Amino acid sequence: MVSLFGTRDELLKVIEKGFSSTTIVVRGNEITISGEPGEAETVARLFEELIELMSRGHVLTADSVGRSIDMVKVGDHRPSQVLTDAILTTRTRSIRAKTVGQKRYIDAIRRNTITFGIGPAGTGKTYLAVAAAVQALQSKEVQRIILTRPAVEAGEHLGFLPGDIAAKVDPYLKPLYDALYEMLEPDAYAKAMERGMIEVAPLAFMRGRTLNDSFIILDEAQNTTAEQMKMFLTRLGFGSRAVVTGDVTQIDLPRMQTSGLTLVQQILTEINNVEFCYLDANDVVRHKLVQEIVEAYRLFNENKLQAELDLDQPQS
Repeated sequence: MVSLFGTRDELLKVIEKGFSSTTIVVRGNEITISGEPGEAETVARLFEELIELMSRGHVLTADSVGRSIDMVKVGDHRPSQVLTDAILTTRTRSIRAKTVGQKRYIDAIRRNTITFGIGPAGTGKTYLAVAAAVQALQSKEVQRIILTRPAVEAGEHLGFLPGDIAAKVDPYLKPLYDALYEMLEPDAYAKAMERGMIEVAPLAFMRGRTLNDSFIILDEAQNTTAEQMKMFLTRLGFGSRAVVTGDVTQIDLPRMQTSGLTLVQQILTEINNVEFCYLDANDVVRHKLVQEIVEAYRLFNENKLQAELDLDQPQS
């Protein structure tokens, strides 16, 4: 019961806050739920899922209980299935989906040759894709991982960068390095890089290549041009898979230049083994405030667009 409710009932408080019209009374090992029948049944189902999570070795936290509440309220996925699906297991941790959207994203990567992960910052697009790539490499489904992204500055001009080509592009590829460092032992990472099993390169280096038996990740794809996106997608060779990630609300291309990620959604929708997976503010797994910020920007942009449409309407 301590594992279920927390050492000071902090998890029980999360549940009570999520179901304000339901009364939960705990006596020993007995839980009594009373209130409006529909909500009371949902709370009972939540407890069943939380107990199932614990039986599978999942340690409950305020975050996982909160996400479980969201899932049982919607009712389209069971928390015990979503939160226990490990995409990669290391010595120290298991990397799992934390939201229904992330679970759909992971499943899409598993069943498709090319998967597009599109959504705001903090939804785990790149992190989960790298985890899937490491798992595929370790299970010998592929022979190498290739991580790439366009070298486009985010509204700033960094000017001249010293060093060789690797030193010049490293600042753009840092998020990919960070994800790899978390998932591989330092020695294993160094050996993989030395043997060419992991390659991190700017998108411009992909031209003219055919990538066989590889797991390829294109990150920050909203900053590709239409030509670059086509060039990248046609690099795919035999035995390879690709994941393309991006956020269409953070395009840093010059004005009047179409994003390849925006255009490709209109071109490839009817092709088999290509799937577009969309994540939103509900899938943000950073600080709770980040979720609220993403949602606030979404609402602002919607209102701005509506206001522009209203201005374009002819006056009667």
